[in-house]
Amino acid sequence: MKCTLFLIVLMNMVQSLFAQFEPNYDESKVPLFEAPDPLISFKGEQISDSLAWEKKRRPELLRFFEQKVYGEVPETLDAFSFKLLEQSDEAYEGKARRKQIEISLRKNNSVLTFTLLLYLPKGKINAPVFLGYNFHGNHTVTADLQVHIPTAWNKNNEDLGIIGNQATETSRGKRKHRWAIEKLIENGFGLATIFYGEVDPDKNDFSDGLHSLFYEEGQQRPKPNEWGSIAAWAFGLSRAMDYLENDSDVSKVIAFGHSRLGKVALWAGATDQRFAGVISNNSGCGGAALSKRMYGETVGRINRSFPHWFSDSFEQYNEKENTLPVDQHQLLALIAPKPLYVASAVEDRWADPKGEFLAAHYASSVYELYGLDGLLHRQMPAVNEPIQKTVAYHIRHGQHDVTTYDWEQYITWGRTFLE
Repeated sequence: MKCTLFLIVLMNMVQSLFAQFEPNYDESKVPLFEAPDPLISFKGEQISDSLAWEKKRRPELLRFFEQKVYGEVPETLDAFSFKLLEQSDEAYEGKARRKQIEISLRKNNSVLTFTLLLYLPKGKINAPVFLGYNFHGNHTVTADLQVHIPTAWNKNNEDLGIIGNQATETSRGKRKHRWAIEKLIENGFGLATIFYGEVDPDKNDFSDGLHSLFYEEGQQRPKPNEWGSIAAWAFGLSRAMDYLENDSDVSKVIAFGHSRLGKVALWAGATDQRFAGVISNNSGCGGAALSKRMYGETVGRINRSFPHWFSDSFEQYNEKENTLPVDQHQLLALIAPKPLYVASAVEDRWADPKGEFLAAHYASSVYELYGLDGLLHRQMPAVNEPIQKTVAYHIRHGQHDVTTYDWEQYITWGRTFLE
């Protein structure tokens, strides 16, 4: 009898545990919440113009996200340098120029290097460039045989030919459908990309990658308020920006990212105002989606699944989104007045498309301080009917991915707001 009772209690506990982690996809179960007003300071002061935003409200919001969500960069680099590894004027059948640049970061007598792959439209001076990380190596975004294969730790993927955590020739070009390089070149844009694993391997192990350069003697992981991997990857984008702003072939640079790397693009755009614009493609929880909706992926779920992405201090909000004094629309607002594009996909419920749209809508009040157009209405646009203003949004058919349709919208928007 006692054994049976014990089993019943145990089964109930297991069911309760699984229910806790079951994602909510029912709008009727979204909790009631009030999105924190970007234009009211933590002390209750109303922000009525762009100067007050920049002097009072923006710094305190940036500081909160830095201390409690993504984490602080502990120090500055001792030195950094750039080295041209390879270049050609005959890429893509002579339509593009290719450069491969090694970027070296030095701190505490240690060096980390990563490779920036840059394609530029041939014959165009000062081309605008989309800059974003790729997931498995620069050689995966193109069939170009001259693109180097990285040696850094790489997440295994049999479909891409990545075995033993090492990229191989087999994976060359396997993700080119996500980048639309030829379409970008034809439309006068360049592309710059980096394998994110070269900056910080995407695993819950802080023994290698960018973090380790900054450790004090005996330190093995970041301190509670220090940077997780998202902030480290954003730091890497800024170091790529250090190179790109000194390349005479490049004009404006737009930070781009998909999924977790969309979160990175948003944080990079918030912390480094040199970026001319930011694009978040299906970035979801911890990116463009409102945390307080608790729809799809939640703060607790993402912190448990990927404990290395955010600062340890963010864990205090696991299953306690209602206690957050901020939400992700205020992250988006930190990018103002630079153009911002948020994109979703119908079947990507995990990333909460409605939450992504609402965040862009709520962030628009800050853009209005600058006399710029955002998303004025709370009603989402129809599928495949983008709203392209300084704050832009679209939701397309399909799943969690980057598609040709997405790039066509970014190119059209970029011509209007970024060239």
